[in-house]
Amino acid sequence: MRALTVEEARQRAADLDLRSYEVAFDLTGSGDTFVTTSRIRFGATSSTSWVDVKPERLISVVLNGQALEVGALDGGRFPLSGLTAENELVVTAELKYSADGEGMVRSVDPADGRVYTYGMSSLESAPRYFPCFDQPDLKAPYTMTVKCPEDWVVLGNGAATQTAPGEWMLAETKPLSTYFVTLVAGPYHLIRSEYDGIPLGLACRQSLQEHLERDAEDLFRTTREAFDEYHRMFRQRYPFGEYWQAFVPDFNLGAMENPGCVTFTDTLVYRGQATEAERSTRARIVVHEMAHMWFGDLVTMRWWNDMWLNESFAEYMAHRVSEDATSYGGNWTDFAFVRKWWGLQTDQSSSTHPVAPDSLKDARQSLDDFDGISYAKGAAVLKQLAKYLGDDVFLKGVNAHLEAHEYGNADLQEFIEKLTEAGARDLDAWSDQWLRTSGLDTLSVERTSSGIVVHRKSPDESRRLHKLSVGGYAEDGSATLTDVVLTEDSAEVAMGNEAVVVPDANDDTWAKIRLDAASLANLTEVLPRIADSTTRAVVWNSVRDSVADAELDPRRALELFVAALPHEDSDIAVGSLAQWLEGRVLGRYLDYDQARGPVADALGSKLASTEPGSSLQLITARTFVATTNDAALLTAWLTGDAPEGLEIDADLRWSIVFRLVLLGAFGASEIDAELARDKSTEGVTQAARCRAALPDGKEAAWTRIMTDPAIGVQELLATAEGFWHPSQNAITAPYARRFFTDIPRTAEIRAGMVVGLTATRMAPKYAIDEELIAPAEALIADESVVSGIRRQTANFLDDLRRAIAVRRTFG
Repeated sequence: MRALTVEEARQRAADLDLRSYEVAFDLTGSGDTFVTTSRIRFGATSSTSWVDVKPERLISVVLNGQALEVGALDGGRFPLSGLTAENELVVTAELKYSADGEGMVRSVDPADGRVYTYGMSSLESAPRYFPCFDQPDLKAPYTMTVKCPEDWVVLGNGAATQTAPGEWMLAETKPLSTYFVTLVAGPYHLIRSEYDGIPLGLACRQSLQEHLERDAEDLFRTTREAFDEYHRMFRQRYPFGEYWQAFVPDFNLGAMENPGCVTFTDTLVYRGQATEAERSTRARIVVHEMAHMWFGDLVTMRWWNDMWLNESFAEYMAHRVSEDATSYGGNWTDFAFVRKWWGLQTDQSSSTHPVAPDSLKDARQSLDDFDGISYAKGAAVLKQLAKYLGDDVFLKGVNAHLEAHEYGNADLQEFIEKLTEAGARDLDAWSDQWLRTSGLDTLSVERTSSGIVVHRKSPDESRRLHKLSVGGYAEDGSATLTDVVLTEDSAEVAMGNEAVVVPDANDDTWAKIRLDAASLANLTEVLPRIADSTTRAVVWNSVRDSVADAELDPRRALELFVAALPHEDSDIAVGSLAQWLEGRVLGRYLDYDQARGPVADALGSKLASTEPGSSLQLITARTFVATTNDAALLTAWLTGDAPEGLEIDADLRWSIVFRLVLLGAFGASEIDAELARDKSTEGVTQAARCRAALPDGKEAAWTRIMTDPAIGVQELLATAEGFWHPSQNAITAPYARRFFTDIPRTAEIRAGMVVGLTATRMAPKYAIDEELIAPAEALIADESVVSGIRRQTANFLDDLRRAIAVRRTFG
């Protein structure tokens, strides 16, 4: 099926004026299909167009009372001719439930056999479960009716009312784009509340009931706090009626901003212990999706090239509002350690792109740009813009933009115009520098007799302006901060001979940061004494980036980690750095067997000294489990001899089992025994991860990943995660080349986001072999392969070349 192009979308938007949708779902069948009827009323200025539908069987199409031949359906498009000024189109189709997280997703909870469904409409997915004109700039109000089993409940964009046993009606919505229309139906457990006149609700699987009940007040509190702050900032109150937050199974993203009914992955309903970093992350996801109610849902981009207006804005607001208004702190530390690090890597990859790219990509290719650029880099740029303009101008322009385009669509230029009317100046130049270019500047320092000189090195002619703070740190960690506006390639800063000098110490701009030789030499002593966790993140991002560029010996970074870890009090930092070491350094930059020991020893020592029951203890224990080779100790933890304060809950037990499988201490029988203890959806997923780690389980895991269309998203990704490990390179070596021949075919059995996610996880990242460069290049150049797989293969190749360069440079 061909993807919608921007030219086609613009023409159809000019030709059609949508009035309303009435969509009827019949979910009462017992098979793997359901029936949907869409009644669409619209005006037309052209006599021809098409409607989007991707059915198993097209049952009927009736245009203005005239039945049309269903055989005219071609590649998901049904042609329409003879359109008049006003039209009514009724399309009935039998459609297939999805297992890949797109369309109408259906899953069975192994814990109790209950069936759950929900609709996911993003980008090309809406026609997989209701006929529609599928593009972001064709908005219309929706009403829905649903037939379903009598023990089910129904939620959606409009308030749901049960009209008879097994029959529901959803109230008419405000005008919506197709990509955030949803329907949630099943025997969900519901929790209701209300705040400031807004009905609130939470939903989850019945088997997660006790866990959601435990966290309900936390979730509702964050929702209340965020609503208060958004209502303070935006002149328009939340405009979409009820506000449900549904935690649904087998979700392929973190969440989706459907107005009135946001859907979240139910992995965010914590079954056991969760770190403060995890709870803070969940709160930011809640706040992020709420931001979309204004930026994305109320005002929507015209085409996908401006989706950064949605995601960057929501990402910025998630961290800002969470920090300023919610009960959770450390949000900008998380941004620096986690989100910004993601974006910095993306911006240095061969698949980098401008924050606001041109509009030439079609809808399918646009999916690739939901990445660290559109989220993290865009958010960092908006953060700097808001700081530069000040809130008076920034929020005045934002509110004017929302009011001018409410329930409609807008693009970047229209956003710039409203900021300019609010008092901003030279935004066209700012837009050209920060939004229309890709790549990032490098900021470094040179010590002089009178202070330091900050240098800016640009990869292009953009000459981006940077507003930042330069931090000087004495041996005791005490700081001296100097604000700098960098408009030229160099700027002198008066500063004493500090032990460590950090450009952009407050993480205000977007750039590669390089420390001078004296600062690097002093880091081991000074870094643990720097009090500000965001500044420590800036330093660590510089270290991690320097290692990736083969400028800093990874052994030096490992030594720094071992020295700094005993003093690190941020669970965000411990988790992020341990993940970097596990995923990048151990087995890629450094020999796994030689480098793993010091990491495990450092984590074990920290575990012994952390406060029992603390968040820091939990994240340290998890990372220790992932790196230790002490099978006897881990087995003792499973049998009750765990450190004081550490609860070995179901999730931590599975992590221990997984590690014991990798160590060869556990096999299939132990995995089966653990699954017998935990028969939940989560247990099935974790067991799949463990089975993929078995030496004799590789072929079965590979076959499922590459050929099974029925495997659910979470089980699929867990299987992929368990497949590769640097301690098993000899076992997995035969599969390295098979990736390039087998991964393209996965796009034939799955669609949407999970295609690229599978390619990312299944790329042979621990096979540091120059002979893999040629097959990777061939796959990337093969235009018959879907863009998502080619994009992720390009990212793999970037990382492979970096690893080869690091090994060549440092041995």
